[in-house]
Amino acid sequence: QVQLVESGGGLVQAGGSLRLSCAASGRTFSSYAMAWFRQAPGKEREFVAAIDWNGGHTPYADSVKGRFTISRDNAKNTVYLQMNSLKPDDTAVYYCAARPYIRITFKEYDYWGQGTQVTVSS
Repeated sequence: QVQLVESGGGLVQAGGSLRLSCAASGRTFSSYAMAWFRQAPGKEREFVAAIDWNGGHTPYADSVKGRFTISRDNAKNTVYLQMNSLKPDDTAVYYCAARPYIRITFKEYDYWGQGTQVTVSS
C-alpha cells in the first residue's frame, strides 16, 4: 500500500514557475514508478510526466516537454515536478500516482494522491 500527498500548487502568472512535491508513505517507494497527471475542468485526466524507480527513464507529454522536469529522491520518498514557463493552458488539478512499472495511461495506475490545484493567470 502506498499513500501519496501532493503539495506546492498555487496561483502563478504566465511565464512563472512552480515546484510540486508528492510525498509517499511506505518502505517500497523506491521500487515504484511515479507519474504526474493533470485534469482541467470538463476534460479527461491527462498524462504529464513519469519517472521509473531510479530516474533512468522519464517520458513527458509533448505539451510540457522542455518546460517541466520530473525527478525523485528515494531517500525522502518524494517525487517532484518542476514547472517552468507556465501557460494558462497548464491550469488544472495535478495528481501524482504510483505503480510498479512505468506507464503513461492513468487507468493503469494503482495509487493516487488527492491532487493540488495549479492556476496560471494570463
